Amino acid sequence: MTNPYTLAEDAAAALKAATGLDSFDVALVMGSGWVPAADAIGETVAEVPLTDLPGFAPPAVAGHGGKVRVVRTGSGRAALIFLGRTHLYEGRSPDEVVHGIRTAAKAGVRSVVLTNAAGGLRPETQNVGDPVLISDHINKTGANPITGTTFLDLTEVYSKRLRALVKEIDPSLAEGVYVAFRGPTYETPAEIRMLRTLGGDMIGMSTVLEAIAAREAGLEVLGISLVTNPGAGLADEPLNHEEVLEVGRATAARMGVLLAQVVDKL
Repeated sequence: MTNPYTLAEDAAAALKAATGLDSFDVALVMGSGWVPAADAIGETVAEVPLTDLPGFAPPAVAGHGGKVRVVRTGSGRAALIFLGRTHLYEGRSPDEVVHGIRTAAKAGVRSVVLTNAAGGLRPETQNVGDPVLISDHINKTGANPITGTTFLDLTEVYSKRLRALVKEIDPSLAEGVYVAFRGPTYETPAEIRMLRTLGGDMIGMSTVLEAIAAREAGLEVLGISLVTNPGAGLADEPLNHEEVLEVGRATAARMGVLLAQVVDKL
């Protein structure tokens, strides 16, 4: 079996060759509904299908583009934008889920922005369409991308420094704890009540394993959830993926402007 770190080195080398660039400054992973926001981040320099790079699987989820885009931001930074991600519920391993993050790290990136669509666990304070900075997480996936005796401190997974930079741009942004389940089923009302009791604020099916892999690689992590629906049992309507994508489309312009400003400050 190929070592996942060696595979990431191979993918990083292929990425540099395909784009003609030797280094990158920041990486962004666009979650469900976030892909349209990528257009506002900067001028596209290159776009490469992920399946052209070693170790990447084709996208299996609507709203995930299956490409990596290189853009130049207003301040001249080279940003890698992953237009989609791989999930555990697709039957993929933790190493496959975090392959993009490890590839970005091997390509020289020092900070990463992880975005996702999330159910809101606090409808009394959250509105659908609100972006929320991730301050911490609870890993309920039953998985971890690190094996063996690598003991990683997770006291500060999501960088306080980066969150402070974002709040300089938009002081109104709230912070919250993101809870990750494996999926693909949405949570039950009983599970939502449990998560509220545990201190969760948003619920989703991604991000956490990527954040762990990023910290293992020494990257600074910024996480942003887009609240696309109330959690199960907190509203009268059933949950569906099309609702997630529709909220993403409706808020794409605002999210794009926010990300463009954030990336220029990283």
